[in-house]
Amino acid sequence: MADTLPSADFNFDDLRQRMSAFTLRFDDFIAKGRKRVLEERNAFRANVAEIEESHRSAAQQISSLQTASESHATTLEKEGAEKEDLESAIYSLQQQRSSHLALRTELQTSLSHSRTRLAALRAQQAEHQSALAAQARENAPELAFWERTLGLRVEGAGGEVLRFVFDGMGDGREECWFELNTGSEEFEVGATEPGVEAEEVRRVVEGANERKNLGGLLKGMRGLLGEACKG
Repeated sequence: MADTLPSADFNFDDLRQRMSAFTLRFDDFIAKGRKRVLEERNAFRANVAEIEESHRSAAQQISSLQTASESHATTLEKEGAEKEDLESAIYSLQQQRSSHLALRTELQTSLSHSRTRLAALRAQQAEHQSALAAQARENAPELAFWERTLGLRVEGAGGEVLRFVFDGMGDGREECWFELNTGSEEFEVGATEPGVEAEEVRRVVEGANERKNLGGLLKGMRGLLGEACKG
């Protein structure tokens, strides 16, 4: 009877090739995206801090100049009766007032330019977020393939944390998962369900970090979660 059974071709070689190709693209996407986000976030924070400090300094100088201008105008009014004796002093004050007004105008112009720069930085950040979302949409078909074939899907878990969920691991569980922090240079595994020994997780993560291999991390964590379900 065994000789009459049809042979089944599950095309595992093609599956492994597609998994390997996706893992390389996913590793590259995660590394480049993380580096770009870190660089742009640091640059954005530095620029925002610089602009905010410029805003505060300009506002203080404008307020100081306004107070000085008002003081000069009051002085001119009080000393109007002594115009002949104080003519040179009035001229000096008028010159100072003109200088202050010119500086005030310059500071207001600088403040306007700073606001324009801040708006441009915010627009750039929004454009980058849109690009990341577009890249995620491009990866959706491949992730769907993984979900259909391996029972794996990737979810956002808040901030820079991704949750890798495995379905049908046994022990009556609907799904098992672990969380990966993508905000650092190396892989960092956080919470797991079911719980896994920290030392075992550390061993898998260190190996994946040494090889910079997301596929190895997924394989190792899937194995640990499977053992936890059985145990």
